[in-house]
Amino acid sequence: MGRIEGKVAFVSGGGSGLGAAMVGRFAEEGAIVYFGDVNAQNGAEVAEATGGVFVEQDVSREDHWVSAIRQIEDQHGRLDILVNNAGILGPGALETIDLDAWNRLFAVNVTGVMLGCKHGGMLMQRNPGGPSGSIINISSNAGILATATDCGYSATKGAVKLMTQSIAINFARRGLPIRCNSIHPGPIDTPIFDQWKPNEKAAKRLEGTLLEMIPLGRLGHPREIANMALYLASDESSFSTGSQFVVDGGGTSALAGL
Repeated sequence: MGRIEGKVAFVSGGGSGLGAAMVGRFAEEGAIVYFGDVNAQNGAEVAEATGGVFVEQDVSREDHWVSAIRQIEDQHGRLDILVNNAGILGPGALETIDLDAWNRLFAVNVTGVMLGCKHGGMLMQRNPGGPSGSIINISSNAGILATATDCGYSATKGAVKLMTQSIAINFARRGLPIRCNSIHPGPIDTPIFDQWKPNEKAAKRLEGTLLEMIPLGRLGHPREIANMALYLASDESSFSTGSQFVVDGGGTSALAGL
């Protein structure tokens, strides 16, 4: 316990799934945790359960980022940990992509991450005692190996990977001790798959497809991703920046079916 005691953290998309698990895990380890989400009801429930501070936030809007970061600075004067977790699924196969859905996907999954790094990184540079901090961007194993049926999702998660590396090296070469790394989960048992549950046949087909992708033979648990985020948030990972941390049950390590 106490691995990030007294540190100030912000987690986007903290109202459910991976984000909620990170909010809870960070709070368990002593951090002061703020988190954003578009769903106010979910946010209130996570805040009550964890003691985190909820901020209603659409990550694609710069004014929402400015407001959230200003609140943290006004109340604590610093930011030590930023997790850009908010994300949505893609619009599907190439031939059926709706342009508005495509643009929304990039606004949330890519622009939202950039805005978090921009405004969170600027506060980290103003931290008392000098610049410091850890930025953690949630990508996907689909940002390493492409998915054939959703080019948009793969494109956004690949963009997050390279953005993370660029930001990390930019800070490092400027002598700023602000680290930036990406986490690449495989299929995780979160509410993001709830849309298929009403159709039992579709849900079973999806589960079978996902399990074929995972040599360990099961979906991941949100806490397993939260534990990786905790490592990157802590001083235990002080020599890691610009790196990809894959948590996918071995999915990117094997050729499918072989």
